[in-house]
Amino acid sequence: MEKTAKRPVDVYFDKYAESHQNHTNELIHWICVPLIVFSLLGMVWAIPFPHLAFLGQYATFLNWASFLIAFSVYYYYTLSPVLSFLMLWVIGLMSYFIILLERWAADGGPAVWLSCLVIFVVAWVGQFIGHKIEGKKPSFLDDVKFLLIGPIWLLHFICKKIGLKY
Repeated sequence: MEKTAKRPVDVYFDKYAESHQNHTNELIHWICVPLIVFSLLGMVWAIPFPHLAFLGQYATFLNWASFLIAFSVYYYYTLSPVLSFLMLWVIGLMSYFIILLERWAADGGPAVWLSCLVIFVVAWVGQFIGHKIEGKKPSFLDDVKFLLIGPIWLLHFICKKIGLKY
């Protein structure tokens, strides 16, 4: 019987899993990875972008984060169209919450970039605590691609749980 080669996405997941065996570290990742993605998206979203008047009321939705979203969703698509589609939904939900942060900032709350920076720092501290507990260094220290793999690594568990082939 011929054995089929693993898809690149599964090779990445196997490599990523090597430094994510400890239950506590995995739990921390379920909390911190989405927070890091959210906060990074929010910080990039907050970078001033030229106003494109022809977009009318939707002009604020085109920003530097749009390019980050396009790049990451395309990269995910090359690995798994299903995971790419799911990440697009996750990013859409995160974008909604960033818009709520913008409204809060407009009503006198902290700036979006500041809120996201605090979340980013706290979440990375959590990640490094998780890896200290694990006793292994984070995967991205060997290959920066693993910064992009973490979010879909979590999504692939959801796919497996519900029986969705990714």
